[in-house]
Amino acid sequence: MQYLKDVVTLKLDPAKCSGCMMCTIVCPHEVFSMVDKKASIKNKDLCMECGACEMNCAEGAISVRSGVGCAAGIINGILRGTNASCDCSISPSDCC
Repeated sequence: MQYLKDVVTLKLDPAKCSGCMMCTIVCPHEVFSMVDKKASIKNKDLCMECGACEMNCAEGAISVRSGVGCAAGIINGILRGTNASCDCSISPSDCC
């Protein structure tokens, strides 16, 4: 299942990754893969923003705004008459 394109808040800092593979184990949608013994995001749009990867990353290499995810982006877009978005970098007041 794929959610809205380009609205997921998931971020990965490969420099911090120790290669423990926990993100690949706990992610229910197989968003992560291992490349050269480091985690890699293979399809960010599959992420449902559950937060399991961030909670299980001992190195702090993963961040995601877990919670309502795309649902809030859709609802806010409908209510405001704008495109659905959970991108907080543009306007923090419009965040989900």
